[in-house]
Amino acid sequence: MSTARPSGADAARVMDRCDRLAGISSLPGGIERVHLSPEHRAANDLVAGWMAEAGLAARQDAAGNLIGRLEGNRSDLPALVLGSHLDTVTDAGRYDGILGVLVAIETARRIADSGLELPFALEVLGFTDEEGTRFGNALFGSRAFAGQVGEPWLALRDRAGTSVRDALTAFGLDPARVGDAARDPAKLIAYLEVHIEQGPYLADSGRALAAVSTIAGARRFAITVTGRAGHAGGTPYDRRRDALVGAAEIVVEIERLAIRTGTIATVGRIRAFPGGINVVPGTARFSLDLRAERDEDRDAAFAELQAFAGQVCARRRLGWHVEELYRADAVACDPALQQAIEAGIRTTGDADPAVLWSRAGHDGMAVAAVTPFAMLFVRCGNDGISHHPDELVAEDDVALAIDAFEAAVLHLIQAHG
Repeated sequence: MSTARPSGADAARVMDRCDRLAGISSLPGGIERVHLSPEHRAANDLVAGWMAEAGLAARQDAAGNLIGRLEGNRSDLPALVLGSHLDTVTDAGRYDGILGVLVAIETARRIADSGLELPFALEVLGFTDEEGTRFGNALFGSRAFAGQVGEPWLALRDRAGTSVRDALTAFGLDPARVGDAARDPAKLIAYLEVHIEQGPYLADSGRALAAVSTIAGARRFAITVTGRAGHAGGTPYDRRRDALVGAAEIVVEIERLAIRTGTIATVGRIRAFPGGINVVPGTARFSLDLRAERDEDRDAAFAELQAFAGQVCARRRLGWHVEELYRADAVACDPALQQAIEAGIRTTGDADPAVLWSRAGHDGMAVAAVTPFAMLFVRCGNDGISHHPDELVAEDDVALAIDAFEAAVLHLIQAHG
């Protein structure tokens, strides 16, 4: 079953709405929209209006997620959920997350206008705090949806010292009722998400769309190398225990190891202490973000890195300490749902859809705890750059994404009908 049709007007509306949401920002001259902020409320209010225009009944849940619902042929049916997130990083682009919510609204609009008898309800989700920009812990909205937000989440604080608990109260929500956002798996069919690729692989292959196979498993670490500080002029090289030089040797190996093993490893921060221009560093601290398509590959790479670091530190008479800050294991897309996404892509004229694994994390990682999920990637321009003002998608690609996503939903309607 397919009713895919030219979608230029729909795509133009999505692009215009991305621009309008970009104007809701706390960052002068840029885009920043964080969890439980006035901008969060303004975005929810604006998008709720668009949901209503599309025939959806809009509401905000106990965690601050925005939900629009189109009932099936009965009011008590489980829901097929479509969506993404509405929050951003600091100095963000205008499509990450937002594009997926707006494509979902256009898809729901088409289904509502078609007059089809739906064997399930359709819901569009605008998740909050996928990025974790304000409180430092990502996926708050989708974790709440999955019933995984507990007391430790509410105690987290932003840079101003405001806790999640206090921010919820100020936003008009009851921290004691965040659990009400949790969804019963028996009342869910699946979760489908459209997202920009956040990489160059589709652009390099000349394709507009891809199905996603897996969301990468990630681990994040705070690493400390300790040596001994000393006067830069007075400490001979054979007596130096330079923590920064040892850390630098390890950081260079991190890149070599990632390239050789096919994993992704990034050192985003590094600092030396005591920090004097004429002092041999006694301590160096750096971060490590390590990702792979399979958890076993990620973990094997880290074990290899630890062995290398142990050798460096032994040779240089340094200490080595690792603190794991975050762990999210890889989550595979549901095979039947992935096939529905691929079937949707075929309706756009691509007979052999591309399949990519997602190097970035997404709300589906959390939602997978309560319902199966799958994803559709849309090509990024500007060499695949994302989380940056130069983030770009083409209107023609958005039109194809709307057609493919609608066709995927129709495929599932037929399968459940």
